[in-house]
Amino acid sequence: MPPAHPFDDDKLREECGVFGVVGVTDAANFVALGLHALQHRGQEAGGIVAFDAEKGFNSARRFGYVRDNFTSQSVMETLPGSLAIGHVRYSTAGSKGAAIRDVQPFFGEFAMGGAAIAHNGNLTNADALRRELIERGSIFQSSSDSECIIHLMARSLQRNIPERMEDALRRVEGAFSVVAMTRTKLIGVRDPLGVRPLVLGKIGDGWALSSETCALDIIGAEFVREIEPGEMVVITDEGVESLHPFRPQPSKFCVFEHVYFSRPDSIIGGRSVYETRRQIGVELAKESPVDADIVCAVPDSGTPAAIGFSQQSGIPFAMGIIRNQYMGRTFIEPTEQIRNMGVRLKLNVNRALVKGKRIILVDDSVVRGTTSRKIKEMILDAGAAEVHFRIASPPTAWPCFYGVDTPERDKLLAATMTEDEMRDHLAVDSLKFISLDGLYRAVGEAKGRNASCPQYCDACFSGEYPVAPSDMITKGFAVKAAE
Repeated sequence: MPPAHPFDDDKLREECGVFGVVGVTDAANFVALGLHALQHRGQEAGGIVAFDAEKGFNSARRFGYVRDNFTSQSVMETLPGSLAIGHVRYSTAGSKGAAIRDVQPFFGEFAMGGAAIAHNGNLTNADALRRELIERGSIFQSSSDSECIIHLMARSLQRNIPERMEDALRRVEGAFSVVAMTRTKLIGVRDPLGVRPLVLGKIGDGWALSSETCALDIIGAEFVREIEPGEMVVITDEGVESLHPFRPQPSKFCVFEHVYFSRPDSIIGGRSVYETRRQIGVELAKESPVDADIVCAVPDSGTPAAIGFSQQSGIPFAMGIIRNQYMGRTFIEPTEQIRNMGVRLKLNVNRALVKGKRIILVDDSVVRGTTSRKIKEMILDAGAAEVHFRIASPPTAWPCFYGVDTPERDKLLAATMTEDEMRDHLAVDSLKFISLDGLYRAVGEAKGRNASCPQYCDACFSGEYPVAPSDMITKGFAVKAAE
């Protein structure tokens, strides 16, 4: 794969997106549309598996965008049938820029027939499972942690594929939202903590499973409900069967889905993602006001919070930074001079607007801080009098092991610096992050964060991991003790 655009390199990378439909003609076409709506969750590669009674299982896996690979008639004609699942990927486990064999969905033939599986999340004990399975004779075809599920299913003694999947998923740790299929069934499962999202939709006489509600909208499906943490649904022509194969546990949904990962037009927990992000801006303005002339967003993910900040503060919102909508995620970098222009290829300052102004810049997060410095320099070069950063998430000080690609801890700015030190490092007039309590209030928890039992997974901010990252602990990663 080509190198990542430098603007994207300073963001937490979306995990993956999964989508599946059953009971509709040309199911693979619906899956392609759904994956297109989920493209923000993974731009590295995508795949679709479909089943047809006459032609059996067929698959197509490609590197790159859905629009470039799953819109041609020649490709989609190879995926007939009324049952299909798909996956868009950004690699979070295994090798980066890996071979086509790492692209999901994965497929396996079992004694009772074939099955395909697509996984969003990350298994924190995958290394240990892989070693065990290889010692017992399993032959892995990919570097993905998700393949462990297929091998565990193959070794299960249960009588059918849904039961084998239950058996396999009881062995894994970490975060998983799984969409799978047999010849007659569409299956969806969420891990017991519900870290990663999965929703159920109805389309005509058929059904759909998706990482987000926005992908249901694109195919004209009706949102029915979220799959519950620890729930398995098995969908056939006869309807939806709900099972609860795991021990109930308090939900620990990823709070960063509200901040950045999910599309703003999706619904999470009955709440509009856009409205939650706007409310984050409101809380941020209450916590960290500053005297300035205009509020600007770092587009596009900072826009709802910037609007909320403006509404609460009374400071006008303006488009001080313009995003080039036609800049792809990757590009050719032939010279050092072009590399140094990286952020400017994607973002440009509205000079006439910012000149002489005191600017509040609202962004969703600060990871390494490299992009924040470049944006600040662009604003000052355009003649701004002051630059104040307001960040719509708490300081990201800990890596995620549940399906998000984050840098090693010593590469995270907030892991090595205080807020004041980060302000000096970025050379801005002020820098403030929303507090954890403020973030929780914005997502609907009126009393803020319950320190003894937080309602979400916020490990990237707090260092308190709801599932111990076993593989990383084995490698020497120090886990912060929960308060």
